[in-house]
Amino acid sequence: MVLNSNRVDHFVCHGTTTTIKIQTDIPIMQQSTPLEIHKVRLPPQHTTLHKLKHSLSEIFFPDDPLYTFKNQTWCTKFFLGIQYLFPIFQWGPHYNLLLLRHDVISGLTIASLAIPQGISYAKLANLPPIIGLYSSFVPPLIYSLLGSSRHLGVGPVSIASLVMGSMLSETVSYTQDPVLYLKLALTATFFAGVFQSSLGFLRYYIRKHIQ
Repeated sequence: MVLNSNRVDHFVCHGTTTTIKIQTDIPIMQQSTPLEIHKVRLPPQHTTLHKLKHSLSEIFFPDDPLYTFKNQTWCTKFFLGIQYLFPIFQWGPHYNLLLLRHDVISGLTIASLAIPQGISYAKLANLPPIIGLYSSFVPPLIYSLLGSSRHLGVGPVSIASLVMGSMLSETVSYTQDPVLYLKLALTATFFAGVFQSSLGFLRYYIRKHIQ
């Protein structure tokens, strides 16, 4: 609506009453046109193989990392996939002696803490001290190939050691049958690793379907 009050056509004064006539310009609102209904084309149906391929790509390559694979040769795509699964092939070529110096210092610092910690955690699980040393030495080597964090310490923890010791002590005694106790400990550790690896592969798949 537009009101134009710039022009005064008539002015009348009657005692204490004043009348002012103003020419107004109020355009008539045009009727809005009725809404039109447009047909929407449904997306094409995909085959089961195409759906499976899309689901696997969402599981193993989350956060859309495949944008680097576009318009690349098969050889380049293969090396990019290796770098995604094994990050050491991505940062390894850029490694230098300065980084090695810092890593040696930090490694010695962490080792001074990890050695007594691994022995004490092994005693919590009623296991030989050598098992604690193995658990403090082998996981960091594996994580250096598969992991990408530079601020994460990998090794045994107190809660897992206590749970392992209390769980196995209800089944068999280490003093009576140490060989069976060690076999059960290694079996439980193996399946715990398989379960954690499965959660790592399916983390985005489970989250999307739960939501």
